Formats: sequence, C-alpha cells, structure tokens
Amino acid sequence: GGFEDNMQGGGSAVIDMENMDDTSGSSFEDMGEMHQRMKEEEEEEAEGDAGAGEEEDGEFLGMKGLRGQLGRQVADQMWQVGKRQASKAFSLYANIDILRPYFDVEPVQVRARLLESMIPVKMINFPQKIAGELYGPLMLVFTLVAILLHGMKTSDTIIREGTLMGTAIGTCFGYWLGVSSFMYFLAYLCNAQITMVQMLSLLGYGLFGHCITLFVTYNIHFHSLFYIFWLVVGGLSTLRMVAVLVSRTVGHTQRLILCGTLAALHMLFLLYLHFAYHKVVEGILDTLEGPNMPPFQRVARDVPVVSNAVLNTTAKAIALTL
Repeated sequence: GGFEDNMQGGGSAVIDMENMDDTSGSSFEDMGEMHQRMKEEEEEEAEGDAGAGEEEDGEFLGMKGLRGQLGRQVADQMWQVGKRQASKAFSLYANIDILRPYFDVEPVQVRARLLESMIPVKMINFPQKIAGELYGPLMLVFTLVAILLHGMKTSDTIIREGTLMGTAIGTCFGYWLGVSSFMYFLAYLCNAQITMVQMLSLLGYGLFGHCITLFVTYNIHFHSLFYIFWLVVGGLSTLRMVAVLVSRTVGHTQRLILCGTLAALHMLFLLYLHFAYHKVVEGILDTLEGPNMPPFQRVARDVPVVSNAVLNTTAKAIALTL
C-alpha cells in the first residue's frame, strides 16, 4: 500500500512537472507577445509624437513658412512662371530646329550653286535638281539691298538713310517673296513638280545675275554696257531658271505660260531697278518730305524774306516822311 502511494505521488509529481513545463512554455510565449505589443505601442506613440511635433511646427510657422498658404501660393506662382518660360524656350528652339535644315549649308556649296545659277542646263528630259536651302538666296537678297543703297548714294539723291533702307528692303524682299508665291501658284495650276521652298531657292539664286549687272553698271555709267550685261548676265540667269522649270513641267502650253511669265518678270525687274527705281524713290521722298533742296537753304530760307520785308517797309516809311 505504501509503495502504491509512493508511485501515485511520483506520478502526480511527474504530471505536475509536465503541467509546469506546459505552463512555463505558454508563459514564455505570452511574454514574447507582450514584449512585441509593447514595442508596437512605443513605435505608434513615437509616430504620434512626431506628427504632433510637425503640426506644432506648422502652427508655429503659420504664414511665415513655405508650408503656409502664402508660401504655397508663391511656390505655385514661381512654378507656373518657370514652366511658361521653359515652354516658350522649348517652342522657340523647336521653331529654330524646324528652320535649321534650310540654312544648314557649307560655303563651298553656296559658291558652286552661285556659279551653276549662271549656267543653263541642257538636259530638260528629266527633272533637274533644285537645292532646297534658303541661305544663299537670303544673302543674295541682302546683297541686292546693299547694291541698291550704294547706287542711291552714288546718284544725285539726297541721302535719307531710314527711307532708303526701308524702300530697298521692301522692294527686294517684296519681289523675291511675291514673285515666288505667284510663280508657285502658277506652277500648281500648270501641274509643275516644284515646292515653295524650291521656288524661293530658284528665284533667289536667279538674283545673282541682277547683283552682278547692277554692281557693275552703278559704278560704270554707260547705257550700252548695261544693255550688254542685261542681255548676257541677266539672260543667262533667266535661262537657267527657265530650263529648270521646263524640265519639271509637262505640256507645251504649260511650259510656255510658266516660263514666259517668269522670264518677263525677271528681266523687267532688272530694267526697273536700273532705270525707274531711283525716280520712284525720289518721288516717294518728295511726297513724304517735300521737294529735294540743299540743306543750307532749308535752314535759313525764311530769314532773307523777313529781312527784305523789314528793309522795304522801313525804306517806304522814310520816303513818305521825306
């Protein structure tokens, strides 16, 4: 009986030890969970304290900081202004980038095209190549403006720089752009294979003969020399343009209309620049600023009239008193 009691007591002790082990394991797990919960609560409290500190800082700064309403508005406005300026600069760069291929040319190529503009092409059975660049034509138009100003200065016209510059630029650019547009419209009606840029380039290089003729004849005043240059140099540049247009046009009637119009306009423009341009500009100057008179007469032209009238009245008064 005692042995059985001891065995039962030992078994109960073993069971108690097992229960203790179980409770101790569960208590360890509970301690780990409690520790983890305490950590999470501390982190949440730290985050709450940081948010409260930021709110307090924001409340403390108020209108003075960039986080305030005024600061945000100023920052918004600065951003919008910078964005507009950047977009303008980008659009300007894009526009320049569009025009860049038309002016991307080497000086050697410009010189070769200037020489080619005086040599008529012989092969008109297939379309001739036209340079699609505007650097050479633009420089030729400005050269023609300079030659016209030089011709006005070497003539008897009284110099008025602003008016002369405006009329010369208006005449040269008006002819280049106006006639190119008109010929492009005519070429479209006549079904010619040419674009607007090619027409501008063709007519612009065609002004090289005009520049040579006017530069020589403005310095050497002989009408016979002008007519020789008009027929030879101006005729060669006109024949070059006519041959290129013929090679790009189908049909005899269309070729006759297109090339006859271009040749007449180009040759008549050279005659106008040599003979009538000076007179037309002088007429414009007369209508704008009065008749051409030497400067010394403009300054004191009323003084002799007044002095003569005073002398006449005094002489008459003296004669009556005597």
